[in-house]
Order: sequence, then C-alpha cells, then structure tokens
Amino acid sequence: MYKSEEIYEDAKKLLASEYGEIEKESFVYDFNFTDYYEKEMGKRLKKRFMVFKEPMERDKLLEVKLYAMKIEEKLSVDGKRRINLDPGYITKHSLVLATRKERSHRIYLGEGIFAEVTLTFTKKGCRYFEWTYKDYKQEKLCGFFQEIRKELNI
Repeated sequence: MYKSEEIYEDAKKLLASEYGEIEKESFVYDFNFTDYYEKEMGKRLKKRFMVFKEPMERDKLLEVKLYAMKIEEKLSVDGKRRINLDPGYITKHSLVLATRKERSHRIYLGEGIFAEVTLTFTKKGCRYFEWTYKDYKQEKLCGFFQEIRKELNI
C-alpha cells in the first residue's frame, strides 16, 4: 500500500535489488476499505501486489518482513510511512502474510513479527476468514492469487 507511484517504484527497486527480478504485479486498486492508515499515510492510498521470480523459502518470512520494515523506514518522511509492505507467500493451500500486529489467530515468528493465514484456496476459489482484510476478499484479487498458484505448479 502506498501514497504515490514514485514511492512504489522506489520500494520496488530496493526489493528487486535484494530479492531479484519481479515476475508479476497485480492490478492497482484504491485502498478505501478502512481509514486505519489515513492519519499516518494520508488519503487516496493505492495498493498492489508483486511476485518475485525466485520463490521465497517459507522460513525466510521473518527476515523478509524485517527488510520490508527497513524500506518503509527509509522511505518515511518525518517518521510517517509513505508505503506499507506486508510480505507473504503462496502455497498450494494458502496465502500467508507477515505483520507486526498481534492477534489471537497469528503465530509469533520472532522480533515482533507474526504470520497469518489470510485465505485458503479451494477448488471453487478462495476461502476467507473473519479476520481476512476486506480488500483481500475481492474476486479479482482471488483470481490473481489463483493465477500465481497455477503458474507455480503447486
């Protein structure tokens, strides 16, 4: 999630320098599902997803989230983020995200970071939970994740 295309491109370059070529990006959408980030990041936020060519080992999720937080800090102005990076991975069964917010259903990875199964995949599409963020419940986004899953042959 980000404030401007310029910030997104800056973060994208930093991520690619660390994790390699970006294989695919999702469609861009307006992030107007909550005002939670408005005080820090402002209004009219955008969001999209990127997938790297080289798959991430699941046990690297903590490390990747800590690096993402460094990028957020580097691109911040006056202590306020202009981009929010939540890395994750897709398996045959689910989409798992890393977050700093502790909740009852999240697994602690260490260093203040938690993992969450955000959605699972079924023969009919995506299965959501009460905690799944509203924007992840978009049919079009489920299609994007399903496409990634298919391309990974998982």
